[in-house]
Amino acid sequence: RDTDRSRGLGDVYKRQIHSWEKEQIFNMTGRRKHMKLYVARHGETEWNRLNKVCGRTDSPLTDKGLQQAQLLAERLDSCSIDVIIASPLSRAQETARAVAERKHLPVLTDERLIEQDYGVYEGVQRDDRDFLNNKRMFAYRYPGGESMMDIARRTYDLIIETRETYPDSSVLFVCHNGICRVICSYFMDMTNEEYFGFSQDNCGYNIYEC
Repeated sequence: RDTDRSRGLGDVYKRQIHSWEKEQIFNMTGRRKHMKLYVARHGETEWNRLNKVCGRTDSPLTDKGLQQAQLLAERLDSCSIDVIIASPLSRAQETARAVAERKHLPVLTDERLIEQDYGVYEGVQRDDRDFLNNKRMFAYRYPGGESMMDIARRTYDLIIETRETYPDSSVLFVCHNGICRVICSYFMDMTNEEYFGFSQDNCGYNIYEC
């Protein structure tokens, strides 16, 4: 099991990858195409360190976060990656650049990978009771922000578009915890509690195939 994957989910990913292999995407010769998708979270930021809810605030990487980005690049060194796409926020861009420099690839930017807009809860402590209660209501928008359904729509569209644009390729998304959670829900069934409790470590990554 890949120790870089989210805790406790490795076996589920293996089963889900197998089921997705049933979907057929053909080129003109009839050969099945599929995309391997690496999904990495950015390195530690100042607001991560302070345990604050961080959505659209452009909180910079800490020294530890910069080190994590370099370690991510080292871990991915043996992986064949053809395309790197990152959120526009600097914490994701800096993390992506660490990988891109080793791979000699450009970093493409897509707004759809930006973190969820948490509205009035931006900057509160992550254990704030009102924030956690709102987090459980997936179809309800954070006041002044987005719902889980909002980010699922833009993120799912990006996955489908990327698969069509880069068949038979390995693509790396560098994004945020909220986006990593939604991407996981695209590839596997999750209960409400599993979705609510999902968390991906800073510079941890998961691998999917579709």
